[in-house]
Amino acid sequence: MKYSPRNALTGTIKEIIPGMVNVEVVIDIAPDLEIVSVITKTSSERLNLAVGQEVCALVKASNVMLAVE
Repeated sequence: MKYSPRNALTGTIKEIIPGMVNVEVVIDIAPDLEIVSVITKTSSERLNLAVGQEVCALVKASNVMLAVE
């Protein structure tokens, strides 16, 4: 597989939380570190996602905002 985003995070699906239209996919990417992706239910079904499956989260953003206290 080839892709253009530079930020590719490989991990394992920890949880899939279905909604009416979208699905939240919780991915373990490191010990005590996870990322959550919200995708359409159709995309989730097309990808045949399952808990325990290894996936690659591709992050493509033109802006990354930071905040501190």
